[in-house]
Amino acid sequence: MPCLSEADRNAILELARQAVEEAVCRGRVLEGIPKTELFERRCGVFVTLHAGKRLRGCIGVIDAREPLGCSLARCAASAALEDPRFNRVRREEMQELEIEVSLLSPLERIRPEEIEIGKHGLLVEQGYHRGLLLPQVAVEHQLNREQFLRETCHKAGLPAEAWKEAETRIYGFTCEIVAMEERGKQK
Repeated sequence: MPCLSEADRNAILELARQAVEEAVCRGRVLEGIPKTELFERRCGVFVTLHAGKRLRGCIGVIDAREPLGCSLARCAASAALEDPRFNRVRREEMQELEIEVSLLSPLERIRPEEIEIGKHGLLVEQGYHRGLLLPQVAVEHQLNREQFLRETCHKAGLPAEAWKEAETRIYGFTCEIVAMEERGKQK
C-alpha cells in the first residue's frame, strides 16, 4: 500500500471509530461504507483497541478477500466485541478508547536471519496452526529476533522452538500504522 496522506489516515481512523461506536452503542454493523479509492483497495488489516495503556482488543484479517473499507469496519467492531481474550468494550469506555489500524503488506517467506525488529511482523504456520504478531509487538515488549519467533510460535499454539523445524513456514510483512495520537501531528 502506498504511503497514506493525512486525509487518508484521518478517514481510516474515522471509519474505524464509527464502526466501533455503531457496534458498542447501537449493537449494529456499520452501513454506508464509502466507496472511495482508498476503501476499495485490498490489503490485510488489523484493528487494535486500547483503553488507557491496556489492550482491549485486536482483530484482523491477513488475506484481502474484500475491500479495505469492509474489512476495516468488520475488524473494528470485532475488536470491540468479539476478541475472546477480553470482555466486550462497554459504552462508558468509548471516551478513553484509542484506535490503531495496521495495514499489512503482502506476506513473503522470510528466513529468521532476515527479520528486522520494528520493521517486520511475523506469521508462523505449521499444519493447521497459525499465529501472527504485528511488528509493533516486538518493539513494545522489547523482544529480540529469537524471542519474537518464539512468541509467534506460542501465538500459533506451537512449541516455542517450532520455528526451527523444517515443516514450519515463516512469513514476514510490514505495516503502515495509523493511530489516533497522529491526528493533528503526523510522524
